[in-house]
Amino acid sequence: MIDINIKKQYGNFNIEIKYNCNEIGITALLGRSGAGKSSVINMMAGLSRPDSGHIIIDNRCVFDSGSNIDIVPDKRRFGYVFQDGRLFPHLSVMSNLTYGMKLIPVAERYINLDRVIELLDLSSLLDRRPAKLSGGEKQRVAMGRALLTSPSLLLMDEPLASLDEARKNEVLPFIKKLSAKLSIPVFYVSHSMDEIFSIAEKILVLSWGKLTAAGSTREVLNLGNFNEITGAMPKN
Repeated sequence: MIDINIKKQYGNFNIEIKYNCNEIGITALLGRSGAGKSSVINMMAGLSRPDSGHIIIDNRCVFDSGSNIDIVPDKRRFGYVFQDGRLFPHLSVMSNLTYGMKLIPVAERYINLDRVIELLDLSSLLDRRPAKLSGGEKQRVAMGRALLTSPSLLLMDEPLASLDEARKNEVLPFIKKLSAKLSIPVFYVSHSMDEIFSIAEKILVLSWGKLTAAGSTREVLNLGNFNEITGAMPKN
């Protein structure tokens, strides 16, 4: 369950997001550059503090301005996959995968290492260092590392932005399997409609910090007027 109701002001730019979803699946946040997508996901992760509101994931409140609740990022137990993967260059793939997992008490781990290796097809890469991986392989390892922290939510901030089309097509099927196979809700940020329509069950459209459309992928796709609902956005 995802329950977000947050506001934050950055100078003359205001973000106001209110969204509630009780289904496990991939929810995509779509918007042009400068729409506020990364700001929203960073507030969810605890990397930035909203001015007001609340964030509740899986019936657990991680932020509530009225009750002065603001759980620090590493205690929120959310997995976060960034654009560039951010793997540790001096560690092998296996050591990267298990780095965060080792910080989680054994009794609180519910995602199995072998299962993740199988799901993301990483068995042939385990002894390699990141410098010996392709861009798509790096992102698969980054996804595995995030999953092995046994998160209640997986946040993905334009994880394919730095990849060419061939590598994107390589990674997208893995992302699509994650939520269904592991029963983890995924919040996926992108400005690519093609990416989102291929993997997401639900879509939120963000323009100038405000939600202009929300619904199932089919419902949002049927709107068709993306230039209107996303608005003309300035570049970051």
